[in-house]
Amino acid sequence: MIAVPSPLVRPILFFDSGIGGLSVVKEARILLPEHSYVYVADDAAFPYGAWEEGALRTRLISLFGDLIARFSPSLIVIACNTASTLAIGDLRNAFPGQPFVGTVPAVKPAAERTCSGLVSVLATPGTVKRQYTRDLIDTYAAKCDVRLVGSENLARLAEQYMREGFVDEDAVRAEIAPCFVEEGRRRTDIVVLACTHYPFLVNRLRKTAPWPVDWIDTSEAIARRALTLAESLSAPGPRKAPDVAYFTSRKPPASLRRLVSGFGLALVGEAATA
Repeated sequence: MIAVPSPLVRPILFFDSGIGGLSVVKEARILLPEHSYVYVADDAAFPYGAWEEGALRTRLISLFGDLIARFSPSLIVIACNTASTLAIGDLRNAFPGQPFVGTVPAVKPAAERTCSGLVSVLATPGTVKRQYTRDLIDTYAAKCDVRLVGSENLARLAEQYMREGFVDEDAVRAEIAPCFVEEGRRRTDIVVLACTHYPFLVNRLRKTAPWPVDWIDTSEAIARRALTLAESLSAPGPRKAPDVAYFTSRKPPASLRRLVSGFGLALVGEAATA
């Protein structure tokens, strides 16, 4: 069993409902190779789209209290649009001494890049219905026609693809179809991937799309924000601890254990014996 990193090491903690946040960890390791990493997947509660907002907010505040006490992170990156748009303000209020980096839909860069003015935001239903998302559109994309597309199944399909290396392309095609809009001579030219799970499917998204678009992934931008904050914190420590993964279910299936191992993460705590 892998030991919990020493509090003296102060790792950067990445959090998601499942494995989608690994796309952000991949980018962060390039920019911050000297730091230790803890990846937390709240797989016991996946998918977040099935939760009532108040109950999920309460769960997140309680869970982060436990995670901060257990891992003593120098920085927390919430690599999950749903958790960020719902609860990052509450988490900052609950843990005022703890730096957080959130993940929000990349509406601003989409509005800056579009040529047709037709932009789609592909997200979980929870992110789509959040007022936070609509405020981003009002602030940064008021001159664009932005379609919010809430996918019920794409995060699950991405998890399946990462675990098994296979995904039903017809199912992917059905999930992304509402993103593609034609108005006269204009077509959707940008789709924002507003869930960290989705970049793992980007090759399948390109293959099943009815026409080429620019798929905007925020993983690198999140990692760069983490770099900015990490530089303002104390040095990571005299030694680098092993990078670890922690699953809230304590019982990840063998496919997930193999996956995180492939990312160079050792299972920590009870999950290591599951």
